[in-house]
Amino acid sequence: MIATELAARVATAVQNGATLAAEPKGINTEGVVTFFASNIAPILLAVLGVIFIGRASRGEISKVLTSSAIAIVGLAFIAGAATLFFVGDYLINLIFS
Repeated sequence: MIATELAARVATAVQNGATLAAEPKGINTEGVVTFFASNIAPILLAVLGVIFIGRASRGEISKVLTSSAIAIVGLAFIAGAATLFFVGDYLINLIFS
């Protein structure tokens, strides 16, 4: 009795075009990037600043300068990657429009 009623309801749902599961949603990558840029990056930069100040106070100026240069080069690579992302998006829109 229960099985036949369940089968009848499933058949009715299939005939009416009802889906059993909702359509999958995409990941909000803009929200993830915004969260990282507004919350995580400043904390990491503050930690790096404290480490650099600690080293400089101990007289390790050469290590501080080396680490600072590495950090600046890393930021340049990140900025370059972001620039390439926007340039690539522009080129795709230019070619396919």
